[in-house]
Amino acid sequence: MSKVLVIGAGGVSSVCVHKMAMNAEIFPEIHLASRTKSKCDAIAESVKARTGMSIETYEIDAEEVPAMVNLIKKIGAELVVNLALPYQDLPIMDACLEAGAHYLDTANYEPKDEAKFEYRWQWAYHDKFKAAGLMALLGSGFDPGVTSVFTMWLKKHQLKSIRELDILDCNGGDHGQAFATNFNPEINIREVTAPARHWENGKWVETPAMQISTPFDFEAVGTRQAYLMYHEELESLTKFNPEIERARFWMTFGDEYIKHLTVLQNVGMTSIEPVRYKGQEIIPLQFLASVLPKPETLGETTTGKTNIGVIATGEALDGSGEKTFYINNICSHEAAYAETGNQAVSYTTGVPAMVGSAMMVTGKWAGEGVFNMEEMDPDPFMEMLNEHGLPWQVKELDGPVGF
Repeated sequence: MSKVLVIGAGGVSSVCVHKMAMNAEIFPEIHLASRTKSKCDAIAESVKARTGMSIETYEIDAEEVPAMVNLIKKIGAELVVNLALPYQDLPIMDACLEAGAHYLDTANYEPKDEAKFEYRWQWAYHDKFKAAGLMALLGSGFDPGVTSVFTMWLKKHQLKSIRELDILDCNGGDHGQAFATNFNPEINIREVTAPARHWENGKWVETPAMQISTPFDFEAVGTRQAYLMYHEELESLTKFNPEIERARFWMTFGDEYIKHLTVLQNVGMTSIEPVRYKGQEIIPLQFLASVLPKPETLGETTTGKTNIGVIATGEALDGSGEKTFYINNICSHEAAYAETGNQAVSYTTGVPAMVGSAMMVTGKWAGEGVFNMEEMDPDPFMEMLNEHGLPWQVKELDGPVGF
């Protein structure tokens, strides 16, 4: 898989392509395409200046399957790395099947007209990819992605089984804006305003969005309020670890973010229902996203750190009874910007996209069909995280979380 085609030209894509170029022995030929070629060209210029490597750029609508097929075949791409919007997962998978290319993404499919993200649409492609002798790897970002690998590393090296699992995502950075999102505004706001769900005693428990929260002391950041949300890795983690009794996802938000989001929601600007405006049909959330600061522009002004990790409680492998472990990564916004020109939220997703691609390119992860991160050996992925900018640490806690 020496020829790689990356789709998308946002902050995550920029990080991924920069990191691929920094590992030219694994990725000797990189191609980049998106709907706006000028964004690809800007990334290519930065990559050339920072690494000396040249990459080819193209204009493409990822939802146009015939055009995607033609581009994949023209390039001879063996792996397509989908860093576009989740709405585009299925057409890109269709194009990979027709063109005979392997597939990787960082977030599962989400319909345009419904704020609901789940794996069933992509899992349904398993037999097609298996029959084609191709591999599709889902969710190779941080969460989903690294958090799933963290969990499976703990299960391989520390815990025989997992009873309780909590994923904690803290962005302690300050971008200096009154209101901005650190990744795609449309996707971010759809996720945050959707009802929260967590897994408990064999079923999903749904609660209103942003109503359950807890303070948590994040190393290198401090105490932040973490809100219970739904995130897609809960679905795959509970599928591949059926012994889990409770699994939850928590994300921190500052008071200013909550205040602005509440107002925007109250006046209808977060709606995904079409409205008529001066004779045209528009989606309020898409219009809002168009006027908010672009996440890829926030790197220069963002300071502080992210802290993302997993706390797992279960039966210890060594037979010593129940134990609790906390495994996490701390990433500096300033260091991420110095290396790639992007802030840490993009960095913590773009680096795992590169690492997952490297697993496939080198054959360390292989298979025929559609796979989640939990199904792969965590060790080589964890080794590359340490080597390429996302070092992790693990420690034993006194007991299960008290919230």
